[in-house]
Amino acid sequence: MFENYYSERIKRTPSSFIRDILKVIQNPQIISFAGGLPNPVSFPKEELKISMNRISDKYGDKLYQYSTTLGLESLRQFIVERYNKLWDMKIDIGNVIITTGSQQALDLIGKVFINEGDKVLVEKPSYLGLLQTFCLYNAEFIPVLLNDDGLDIDDLKRNLLLHKPKLAYLIPNFQNPTGLTYTKENREKIFNIIKDENMILIQDDPYGELRFNDNERIPYIGLNLSEKNIYLGSFSKIITPGMRLGYIIASKEIIRMLETAKQASDLHSNIFGQYLISDYLENNNLDEHIDKIKMLYKQQATTMVESMKQYFDSNVKFTIPQGGMFTWVTIEEGKSVLKLFDIAIAKNVAFVPGHPFYVNPDPDKVNTLRLNYTNADSKTIIEGIKRLSMAIREL
Repeated sequence: MFENYYSERIKRTPSSFIRDILKVIQNPQIISFAGGLPNPVSFPKEELKISMNRISDKYGDKLYQYSTTLGLESLRQFIVERYNKLWDMKIDIGNVIITTGSQQALDLIGKVFINEGDKVLVEKPSYLGLLQTFCLYNAEFIPVLLNDDGLDIDDLKRNLLLHKPKLAYLIPNFQNPTGLTYTKENREKIFNIIKDENMILIQDDPYGELRFNDNERIPYIGLNLSEKNIYLGSFSKIITPGMRLGYIIASKEIIRMLETAKQASDLHSNIFGQYLISDYLENNNLDEHIDKIKMLYKQQATTMVESMKQYFDSNVKFTIPQGGMFTWVTIEEGKSVLKLFDIAIAKNVAFVPGHPFYVNPDPDKVNTLRLNYTNADSKTIIEGIKRLSMAIREL
C-alpha cells in the first residue's frame, strides 16, 4: 500500500534474521542456540536493586530529567580509568561518548562517516547487525577472509590495494559469529599493513572482558593509530543488556561529530540506566562479577564443545572459543543450512543459519551456522546438540 512512500534506504535493508528467528521459536519445547543472549543468572539483580534505591534517594529528579548528550560524567570516567589501566590508552573523558547500546554506536558511525557508495572493509563472515546498519547508508562492503588466527593477510593486502576502503570494521576478540580470536601475531601483521592507509579502523569489543583465561589477554590492533582508531564497548554482556548502554572511544574530534549525530538521533541515552550502572560500578567489584560470568560461560562452552566432539560426525567442523558467547559450525560442503534449519526446528532445536553474516550470499549454498552456548544449562546444551546431530545426519 505504501510502497511508493518508503525510502530506498529502508527498502534495500534486510530485516534482522535473528530477530525474525526469535519470533518463530517461541515454542517452549524448542532448545534455542539462536539468540546472542547473556545468561540471566549473570545479571547482578540484587546489587542493582540496592543501587536503584540508592540513586533514587541520592539523585531524585535528576533520574527523570533530560541530560547531556555525551553521557553521565561518572560513567564516562569509569570507562576512561578502566581502559587506561588495562591498555595504557592515555585517554580522558573527552574521548568517550555513551550510546544506546553498541548498535546505536554503529548507527552514529554510519551517520558521521558513510556517504553513498563508500567502501567498508569487513570480516567474512561479519556481524549481521553491522551489515544491516551500514546497509542503511548504502555502504559498499569489502569482505576479507577470516581464518582461525584472524584476518587472511594476503586477502587483506589484495582488498586494500584494489578498493582503498574508507572504514574497516573488525571484531578481534571472540568474533560474532565465529567465536574466533585474532592472535597477537595476526594483529601485529594487520597493524603493519594498515598503519599508512588512509582508513578509519573500528574495533568492536562487546565480548573482550569474557576471556576464559586472563593470562592470554591480547592488546588491540595498533593502539598507536589512536587518531584513526575507534573502539566500541558495551555493558550489555558484563552487567545487563536491558539498560541498552554502550560507548565509543575515539579522538576528541570524532567524538564531537558523533555528539552532533547523537543530538539529532535521541538527545541522550537512558539517564536512569546510566546513573544505575554508574552506582553499581562504584559500589561493587566489577572484576569479581566478570570472573563469575567467565566461569559460567567457560563451563557452558566446554559442555557444548565436548558434546559436539561426541555427537557430530567427523565431517562436521566447529570452532573452539577462548571466550565470548558463540561457536561456528561448518557442515559438509554442498549441503544447505537452510534445509537443515527446517529439519532442526522439527526436532525442537534452533540455531542461526550462516548466510545473514555474509555479504550478498546465496543462502542455499551456505553451509555454516552459529550456535550460542551462554543461555542454556549443561543438560539442555547436551540434549540440543544431540538433536542437532540427528538433524545433520538426516540432511
